[in-house]
Amino acid sequence: MSTPRYAVTAASGQLGRLAVAALAARAGAANVVAIVRDPAKAAFPEGVEVRAGDYTQPDTLDAAFACIDRLLLISSNEVGNRTPQHANAIDAAKRAGIARIAYTSVLHADTSLLGLAAEHRETEALLAASGIPNSLLRNGWYSENYAASIPPALQHGAFIGSAAQGRIASASRADYAEAAAIALIADSDARTIHELAGDTSYTLTDFAAELSRQSGRTIPYVDMPEADYRAALTGAGLPEAFAALLADSDAATAKGALFDESRTLSRLTGRPTTPFAETIAEALTPELVTG
Repeated sequence: MSTPRYAVTAASGQLGRLAVAALAARAGAANVVAIVRDPAKAAFPEGVEVRAGDYTQPDTLDAAFACIDRLLLISSNEVGNRTPQHANAIDAAKRAGIARIAYTSVLHADTSLLGLAAEHRETEALLAASGIPNSLLRNGWYSENYAASIPPALQHGAFIGSAAQGRIASASRADYAEAAAIALIADSDARTIHELAGDTSYTLTDFAAELSRQSGRTIPYVDMPEADYRAALTGAGLPEAFAALLADSDAATAKGALFDESRTLSRLTGRPTTPFAETIAEALTPELVTG
């Protein structure tokens, strides 16, 4: 039998680049194709083939998926337009005869209170209807999502949110990327569901306390009503729709939407997930602390 060829869509994104590297390390770079909108701007491990492909331009996907056996379909970042974009990719995969799709969904997508889970549920349904064997990579939150709020927290002396004392079992993007590579290579059932989350959980109060410890400054967590948090985000310059999404996600977190204690992720990768304290350390540059 010939060696399978693997492809990753949205490969130039933060998760995509890590997934391509993880696949290249496990399957060999020559067996990996990175699919991006603009190949001229792409940089991947030597030996990885780069092809043009755009979810919004179905005709580009036929060439992008040619001679591909297994596809990692990374969810679009265009919230509100994801379902038709994913449908384009799934239809093209079916035309190309792709044997398996692994899709980056969201933790407990079938029951999740997160507003953004709706498009993931719709995509999971499209995959089921396609008849293509698939793996649902139901990813929990990236720890980097919270690390992105470290600069404003240090600037204003508080870490704000609307998650109350909801527990968050996050992991690093690298953890999820490695799991995606492993599942894409190894899964064989008609449908495999992986509920993926960090080994340990924490609250945003815990996150702020660790940030305080590492920065040497007192940064409390300030919990706010969802509407007030949304207003604070828009006041800081975030687009209304994105602010609403973040506030909704926090409100759902307060009700347990980002909690999972199955340790499926670490069992899949064979190693512990990255502690959130390590992600804080990576984000906390000397310039941030002294600035």
